[in-house]
Amino acid sequence: MELDGLGLTYPGPPPVTALHPCELRLEKGEFVTIVGPSGSGKSSLLNILGLLDTPTRGTYRLGGTDTSTLSESRRAALRGREIGFVFQAFHLLPHRTAQENVELAMVYRRTPRRVRRAKAAEVLARVGLAHRAHALPTHLSGGERQRVAVARALVAQPALLLCDEPTGNLDSETAASVLDLLEGLHRDGMTVLVITHDPQVAARGRRVLTIRDGVLDETVPEAVTPW
Repeated sequence: MELDGLGLTYPGPPPVTALHPCELRLEKGEFVTIVGPSGSGKSSLLNILGLLDTPTRGTYRLGGTDTSTLSESRRAALRGREIGFVFQAFHLLPHRTAQENVELAMVYRRTPRRVRRAKAAEVLARVGLAHRAHALPTHLSGGERQRVAVARALVAQPALLLCDEPTGNLDSETAASVLDLLEGLHRDGMTVLVITHDPQVAARGRRVLTIRDGVLDETVPEAVTPW
């Protein structure tokens, strides 16, 4: 991932700068966290990194591809191929089992049913939930639901795992177990980027950046302080 002079300004009136021009290089296999308070520009940055929004200046290259040159359909294809999302709210379908929720990530790729089942079972085992594959989300703990969400993100084998406040709805012990899972994925070679408001979560990153008032800066874990 490469950001060169990337910025976002909403037209208004008056114009509002959500993200000031910034630079960022993220190498394959890194574990990076970005921490900032509410209103700091985290959501704007997340939407750009996830190819859900387009910057108003600068360039964003993902895997060497300049995303600003792509049509909306090609952006969607790149997003589906290269990026896995993990959200604070899980976004699981309540009347589908854990395995079915993971399988749904492959439906729009027209993956054969037998292949979907095998891949879903494999990633659920990877996140430690093989024994809960047939449970409904309503019968899972918060930590288990987030692990299902991670499995759903992993099943397409993305190049980048983009996590938006992945521990925001979890107690401290459960949050630690989810962060341990992300660290394990990082050790296995996955590229992980976590956006959070929690300095303790941010400190888990191998690189830590802060964002405040739309300004993105690199720091070190020891320098991260509560808002």
